[in-house]
Amino acid sequence: MHRLFAELEPSVTVTEQNLAERVRFILRSNTFDVTELERLRREAVPSSGENATAEDAAPQIAQQPASVDAAVNTPVLVDSNDDGTVTLELELKQMRSTLDEAILETRSTPLENRPRLPRIALSKRNRAIVRALNPMLVTYLEVSRDLCETDSILFGATLAVCRIIGAKFSTAGRTTEQSSVIPTWRIRSEERIAKARALIGRLICFRSGNTRSRIVRTVRMAFSGKNVTLSQPDIMQKLTERIDDLKQRIAAWGKRIQRYTERSTRFNENRLFQSDQKRHYKSLE
Repeated sequence: MHRLFAELEPSVTVTEQNLAERVRFILRSNTFDVTELERLRREAVPSSGENATAEDAAPQIAQQPASVDAAVNTPVLVDSNDDGTVTLELELKQMRSTLDEAILETRSTPLENRPRLPRIALSKRNRAIVRALNPMLVTYLEVSRDLCETDSILFGATLAVCRIIGAKFSTAGRTTEQSSVIPTWRIRSEERIAKARALIGRLICFRSGNTRSRIVRTVRMAFSGKNVTLSQPDIMQKLTERIDDLKQRIAAWGKRIQRYTERSTRFNENRLFQSDQKRHYKSLE
């Protein structure tokens, strides 16, 4: 194949190993179907060769689809090299060991303490790993006695896939404990409340007669764009209205935070109650 490629493309320098890897990649990625591959083979290798006869070419044509199917359906998980078969067997043994460990770990871990699984990218390598693990699950699923055990087997298999591809996932349990991550909207609301309280304090200072430049500058910023000047006669009434408006906003932001906190507390308490019930039922069994 390398000699034929050198004759057809003398300007391109490529090694035999590189050419073989490109051919394997084309077969694995299903770039061409069997009919297209056969047509390309006939164009690249004329039937009227010096040493090729019609009788010798017929078996090659018959064997081509089988070899293509075998190459496409074989899950290749490592780079091609001279010891590709041995390396693939070692990869499968490691995958089998990872799968056994993950399923055993899942069976001994309560449901509420299982880690949260991440989303796995839909790539050719990940698909090949899943295809390689599918036959290994048959021995586990055949002896499964109920849906709970089947669920633990499938969860363990998913956990094994995450570990094989090196995906990052949380090792902490899913349970019951309240998440330490504060929502972004709550952080913004708390910052707005703090700024509004500081502004209210300076408006009250100005209303009490404090006319320092810093206070006056803050009051002018509070009334910017409202067509209000500090020299107009009803400025005290405007100050009172502005302070009441800020207090109402603080109350609305605080109520939203309070509703979220109460809802989150109820949710965590319900999760804790459900996990306690499941643990109680298991102990009774």
